[in-house]
Amino acid sequence: MKREIARHVLGDMTACYETDESGKVGLLLCPTALAEKQRADKSAAVDSLVQVKLAGDEYNGAFAPGQTMREGGSVKQLRFREQKVLEDKETNSLRIETRLADERGCQALHRLLWNQGAPYVRMETVFENHSDAPVSLEMLASFSLQGISPWIERDCHNQIMVHRIRGRWSEEGRLESRTMEELQLETSWTREAVRCERFGSIGSMPVNKYFPFLALEDRENHVFWGAQLESPSSWQMEIYRMDDNIAVDGGLADREFGHWMKRIGPGEAFASPQAIVTVCRTEELDVMAKRLTDAGEEILASLPESEKELPIIFNEYCTTWGDPSHENILQILDAIKDKGFSYFVIDCGWYKQEGDVWELSMGDYQVSPFLFPEGLEKTVEAIKGAGLKPGIWFEIENAGPASKAYQKNEHFLKRDGVSITTHRRRFWDMRDPWVQDYLDRTVIGTLKKYGFDYIKVDYNDDFGIGADGSESQGETLRQNMQATYGFFEKMTEEIPGLIVENCASGGHRLEPGFMKRCSMASFSDAHECVEIPIIAANLHRVILPRQSQIWAVIRETDSLKRMAYSVINTFLGRMCISGDVLHLTPEQWAVLEGGMAFYRKIAPVIAKGQSYHFGSEVKSMRHPEGWQILLRAGEEEAYLTIHTFGGKLPEEIVIDLPQGVPARVEEIFSDTEEEVTIENGKLRYAPKENWKAVAVRLAR
Repeated sequence: MKREIARHVLGDMTACYETDESGKVGLLLCPTALAEKQRADKSAAVDSLVQVKLAGDEYNGAFAPGQTMREGGSVKQLRFREQKVLEDKETNSLRIETRLADERGCQALHRLLWNQGAPYVRMETVFENHSDAPVSLEMLASFSLQGISPWIERDCHNQIMVHRIRGRWSEEGRLESRTMEELQLETSWTREAVRCERFGSIGSMPVNKYFPFLALEDRENHVFWGAQLESPSSWQMEIYRMDDNIAVDGGLADREFGHWMKRIGPGEAFASPQAIVTVCRTEELDVMAKRLTDAGEEILASLPESEKELPIIFNEYCTTWGDPSHENILQILDAIKDKGFSYFVIDCGWYKQEGDVWELSMGDYQVSPFLFPEGLEKTVEAIKGAGLKPGIWFEIENAGPASKAYQKNEHFLKRDGVSITTHRRRFWDMRDPWVQDYLDRTVIGTLKKYGFDYIKVDYNDDFGIGADGSESQGETLRQNMQATYGFFEKMTEEIPGLIVENCASGGHRLEPGFMKRCSMASFSDAHECVEIPIIAANLHRVILPRQSQIWAVIRETDSLKRMAYSVINTFLGRMCISGDVLHLTPEQWAVLEGGMAFYRKIAPVIAKGQSYHFGSEVKSMRHPEGWQILLRAGEEEAYLTIHTFGGKLPEEIVIDLPQGVPARVEEIFSDTEEEVTIENGKLRYAPKENWKAVAVRLAR
């Protein structure tokens, strides 16, 4: 028999803690408006809010090994000890601490943290060893929710939709929506077999298969549960059931999935990464997703003053293609000065040896004498003289084979005693004091010496499951990536006001932990592709648009139509320009500058708004067909981008604007005159061409 032991109202969310005769404690998170709604008839046991497994403890059984390590012997031994509610009036926050313990001296402290008014909570689990012998953790989840959904009878047949977001190089953000039945998560006929969907990403690129994101939708009651994980390395999420109860959890990738194990000695403790969790009543995935991305706004207080207006970036990579020099930078500056750019970023290659490509030379980071014969001082002076803040590129965690650094074998990560090597790089052991000192001198030292205001931190390959050095390869991976977090923090501590761009071959590190340590991030490496607006719009569900740097690569051969398409793409996040600015016609400059002016007008809504997706189902990102509209709505203003792709287009596109959205057409931007009308809450646009982009600014 289940009984409730505590209930806490957290704004429009309510956390219900319950137990049963076994002594397990489960957590149900539900919308406050539905907290008193009658629970449905369920055949279900309590599923623990702490999911942990110690080496040597039994698995769950019922075909669990290889599928999941949750709900095994370690969990069954934990019993409720106490719950404390701690209020901090200074920060206007609440912390709920639930302590579980077993007879061996193992304890788990589950923390739920809520800031007054926030549409999400943070969760973490701390494992403590109070015994007199070491134990080995094989699995520790950051969060675990049970009871999805409590208001639907029995097994919720055909009513629960699972939403995940996939991430591949230059194909980031693809939404994958499937029913529980399609994922084979129905209960067995005897309710005696484990059903589990365990998924995640393995390696040093945490967005290399999936984003650390999960949403479950109760389609009958219009309720969404959602979660994101802060994890710079291997992670997992699970959807689990054996009976009518549906549970979800997530955290570090466990021993089975991510080769992770950690030894905890007597008196020691280990904390999981944090999870961001929410629940709400809505029919829109976009509305729920914004509640999670709102957690990213915690960084706003620490951003430099220059970031408040979302200034425009110029990056020279697609102009010089890894071959920047003092002379060609002067030429670019002459072309773009007084055009409204704020940041100028010198990308890769500024250090390279003559005859080598940029990847081969990285690691030493000595200014190239043939590209910058007088050093970087005069180049930086020229950038500042043109009224721009100078930025520079580093790939801090790697070294290429043409560098002297590449021979420092003792300081690279190893597997089976051999330095881990991919096509053009080795990977520093970021825990190594020598490496930290080296990066202090070469990276932070360079930034300070020349007065750079901006650093683009790139990361262009993955070293996989982990490395030698600790009790498991997965633990070495975790420690290494935590050290990378630390270096990001050190840069901004030592250089107050430094603007940090997070790039990992584009979007491979678009996870909440990295995002809260940077001003912005490269959204993708899809710089000149027709799929840019699809990727950029999709990413609104996982990161703040104000942090999503989107490139418009302008070519002198571009038609005005193609230029407008590229420029309008950037309205979906932070505008960055690159390309053939030395050779543009006045007509091309007119489109570019018109787009920059439009971007400045909508910047407040990019920074603070609610996104809504409309359009055709995208089956192929490389060859998209149909159309897309992304609406971004603020309180008094809104804007939308319309993109048409290949294939047959409808004679008219009609969408219903969400209630309360500003609905007066204020301005339209494209390469040609376009007509967009709104009447009785319906927006209408008659597309005339494929591969066309139109932007519309709305007001009340």
